[in-house]
Amino acid sequence: MAPEPRCRICGDAVVEFLDFGTQPLSDAFRDPGDTAEEFTYRLAVGRCGTCGMVQLTEEVPREEMFHEEYPYLSRGSSVMREHFRSLAERFLTTELSGDDAFIVELGCNDGTMLKTVAEAGVRHLGVEPSGAVADLAAEEGVRVRKDFFEEATALDIVATEGQADVIYAANTLCHIPYMSSILRGVTALLRPEGVFVFEDPYLGDIVERTSFDQIYDEHFFLFSVSSVDEMARRHDLELVDVERLPVHGGEVRYTLARPGARKRSAAVEELLAEERGRGLGDLAVLERFAERVRTVRDDLVALLTRLRAEGHRIVGYGATAKSATVTNFCGIGPDLVEFVCDTTPAKQHKLTPGSHIPVRPSEAFSDDYPPYALLFAWNHADEIMAKEQAFRDAGGRWIRYVPDVHVV
Repeated sequence: MAPEPRCRICGDAVVEFLDFGTQPLSDAFRDPGDTAEEFTYRLAVGRCGTCGMVQLTEEVPREEMFHEEYPYLSRGSSVMREHFRSLAERFLTTELSGDDAFIVELGCNDGTMLKTVAEAGVRHLGVEPSGAVADLAAEEGVRVRKDFFEEATALDIVATEGQADVIYAANTLCHIPYMSSILRGVTALLRPEGVFVFEDPYLGDIVERTSFDQIYDEHFFLFSVSSVDEMARRHDLELVDVERLPVHGGEVRYTLARPGARKRSAAVEELLAEERGRGLGDLAVLERFAERVRTVRDDLVALLTRLRAEGHRIVGYGATAKSATVTNFCGIGPDLVEFVCDTTPAKQHKLTPGSHIPVRPSEAFSDDYPPYALLFAWNHADEIMAKEQAFRDAGGRWIRYVPDVHVV
């Protein structure tokens, strides 16, 4: 019998509310001729009854996910490029105006955000364990340390670089199960008046939109304002500001500081009150979310099966990490989806994790438009719809599954 999962924030029991079954690594795209056994794990999510943190019940070793061939690039979306440029300019104006200003980004990826900081001549450091994307950041003039961030990393940076005015992380903190080491590192690295700013998918949006594919191996924690508030308090930090973000299907940007260093904004209390009103921390609410997820699964499989039985071609759009949860939870393979088109060269001409659907370049989509396209990259829907107007003009229809299964 497997041991009861324990909370990675406070150590108490985690109650499971949704099981996605056996899953592959979400970014482990494989060569068509590869016959090696795939790494798999059980993807299940639960809630801590003490601190309220929603989290996976099984941890995937970090080296399995973030490695030399990690394929995700921040620069792949024009919306995200502008998002990071705008934030960098805000930091330069509000937090990095001093003579010896210093910013550290955890999981800097290809350096999209820090490039703006570097061009402004401000001292910076990106910490990125995935070697290939770290090299891309260096090519953009960004100073990068190829490493996982934890307490020992932070102490070494302090010894060689000094403390930071800003520590920033985008779609990174939720990936890291060993949170105590991270936050001890943050408190060591942060200057007395500095801020730790991070943005990640928001549990409130995931539950409201039934966007269950936000749950996969890399998203170990599903943060809410109340759980981040408690997490900060337990690690000698204080949540002083929150900001709702429209990117990636709904995120929150959290700002933490040393206790008493910054005045807490009204936005924190407002969003905490909203979460209480919605019962976001209640297990019953999360169990109802799980029921909706299973309904979406059944409806999506039924729709795809019917369309294929009628002789229609279906192509996937966007070989995203989160699509691994959808295809493997729903049992969607090449019998239902002919191929998935994607702009990322590292994914092209490979097979999707677990489901083994061929991945083709984006040109394959327009070479012979299918009548239906399953939109896995739904969080970039506006950008994609504008780009693929010709698909609509040719009579193509989009299949969406967030917040429910429908055809556009």
